[in-house]
Amino acid sequence: MGLKIAYIMSRFPHLPETFIMREMTEIASRGEDVLLYPLIFQHDPVVHPEAAAWIPRAHAEPYISGRILASNLAVFLKKPLTYLRLLFQIIRENLTNPNFLVRGVLLFPKVVHFARQMQAEGVDRIHAHYASHPALAAWVIHELTGLPYSVTVHAHDIYARTSMLKTKMRGADFIVAISEFNREFLLSVVSDESLRPKIHIIHCGINPTKYTTIDSPMRNGNPLEIISVGSLKPIKGQRFLVEACRILRERGIPFHCTIVGDGPEMPDVRRRVETHSLSELITLTGSKDEEQVSRLLPLANCYVQPSLAEGLPVAVMEALCCELPVVATAYAGLIAERAAPSSIRPEEASLLINGLSEIYRDTPRAAETALDLSRRVTCRAGIFELIIPGETGLLARPADPESLADALETLYKNPEKAQQMAAAGRQRVLNSFDLRQNAGEILSLFHSYSRQI
Repeated sequence: MGLKIAYIMSRFPHLPETFIMREMTEIASRGEDVLLYPLIFQHDPVVHPEAAAWIPRAHAEPYISGRILASNLAVFLKKPLTYLRLLFQIIRENLTNPNFLVRGVLLFPKVVHFARQMQAEGVDRIHAHYASHPALAAWVIHELTGLPYSVTVHAHDIYARTSMLKTKMRGADFIVAISEFNREFLLSVVSDESLRPKIHIIHCGINPTKYTTIDSPMRNGNPLEIISVGSLKPIKGQRFLVEACRILRERGIPFHCTIVGDGPEMPDVRRRVETHSLSELITLTGSKDEEQVSRLLPLANCYVQPSLAEGLPVAVMEALCCELPVVATAYAGLIAERAAPSSIRPEEASLLINGLSEIYRDTPRAAETALDLSRRVTCRAGIFELIIPGETGLLARPADPESLADALETLYKNPEKAQQMAAAGRQRVLNSFDLRQNAGEILSLFHSYSRQI
């Protein structure tokens, strides 16, 4: 008999969190009863077809309603001390992060209502994606109901939003880290080695059957057909890709670049394209759903991920699966020292913790900090588990258009080597980043820890 598993995620439907929906779908296909509890239900203009199927099943609730007030009153009357303890603990442990505190307090009544819903529906366990508010919600529900929970940690949730992190991680049955670097970083932040045994490394993944290999591999003298996919946010670094394109044109390298995505950086990216007279060489498509992206990728012959920082970018997995040569940025770790471990040396811990927090909070020095980390830190960030420099792709320094342009020029001048790296990259995805295999590992953990209760 399958488990009834409640998934908690920040927003739904939400294009950047499609990988969570894929995981839920895969686990549900194996006979488990998966319930979806998004903290915020939103109406996006572009929704993946798979996500659309989950919309009727999502527990969509406003911040406050009569039903939510009734649930809170019932819980308060039954467990007044627990109710107040949890609320005051959320306030006390998040005083250093006002934004997180306000959102946590606003979500608290809804989460209490979710706790009653989960009990009524006979939920066996909870899994939260992100150690931020989803993990906070899972912890509150656990404290109110005794339901066990687990958490998958990704990027900003441990790099920038670290308040109350130790409490949430200690309460979890187990923790999934998407990379070795994330495990080591999490342990550095919470300073608690006792958590190590319950941290399991399971990569994000994709379903390889949904992606076809590229139509036109690189050839000597042919223009580079570049593609980049991602939300247009400062941390994604598309502005540096535009500047790299300007440099490529100055060097006389023929190319066309397609940037897929939308977001707050769109006006700045568009302005840069127009300022540098690159409108005929750069196409801005806006947001596209998963199926549209899977059709666009094979039309290119190289992929660029110009981010200031990343957890483990699914977009790079998709590109490699299409056998596209990839240029990504190495936000932590000297590119030349590819043998360096993912473990974080004590003298680097504070540098990484402070630096990644600054990058993800998009401070005025975020880009400069990203570049500084790439030059000073010797450990391996998650991207190195996908891109082995010179073997499965090329790495450039973040916030450095010249470095991006150099890597793209290397691909252009060495098409055979580029395709060799792309083939090796595809094999790496098939071996280690197959959603079906990785979802199976998480499901095994669900059952294993449930038997221990």
